Amino acid sequence: HDLVMLKLKMVGLNPEDAWKLPAELSGGMIKRAALARALALEAEVLFLDEPTSGLDPNSASELDRLLDALHRELNLSALMITHDLNSMAAVSDRIAVLAEGRVLITGTLAEVAAYDHPFIRRFFHGVRGEALLRAG
Repeated sequence: HDLVMLKLKMVGLNPEDAWKLPAELSGGMIKRAALARALALEAEVLFLDEPTSGLDPNSASELDRLLDALHRELNLSALMITHDLNSMAAVSDRIAVLAEGRVLITGTLAEVAAYDHPFIRRFFHGVRGEALLRAG
């Protein structure tokens, strides 16, 4: 019980949220509950598959900040699969791009975005990618 409450607190959920049914939780709360469940295992690497998928922009940003804080506070490593460029930029130290059945490149966001490949150009230099790179 104490471990559950600690992990819920770590991800920003209240103790009373532990007793709620899934239908009573928001999308962001469901993502954070899943994260708390994963943290309870105290694994060295956290695997995240599209963690911000289905979240509104504010909830996605909150989750990004939480993941970044957990990385810093717990020295937690994560492998994140995402198509969310904002999330990628907010929480990733290194990026590997998978396309054509292989890893095209691994590096920082700037290194990856500068790589000359049609997939990279479409993904990182489309409307959203360009806005992110200009802001970043």
